[in-house]
Amino acid sequence: MAARSKSTDETPDTPEQPNAAVVRTQEYAAGEGWNVGQTAPSDAFRALDAAGTGEPTGPVVHEHPGGYARQIVAKGQVITEGVRRELDAAEDTGESEQG
Repeated sequence: MAARSKSTDETPDTPEQPNAAVVRTQEYAAGEGWNVGQTAPSDAFRALDAAGTGEPTGPVVHEHPGGYARQIVAKGQVITEGVRRELDAAEDTGESEQG
């Protein structure tokens, strides 16, 4: 009886696992809303005072109020902590129309 030699070319019965370093993680879109990490459902502007000091005044609105204004965030962009601070500042003065 002749002895069989095992070939080194045989593939194992288990499937090959992908390298974890090159596997791309699944990305999920954040919901729309006004919380940090979400996407803005609309533009947000706040008027600047006409006296020339550049201080924000008036409520947060979703269309350019005319004159001098600051755009806080554009529709579809991620809400950052800075954007949230601007929105909160308008709420603290009782001038926000955010929902």
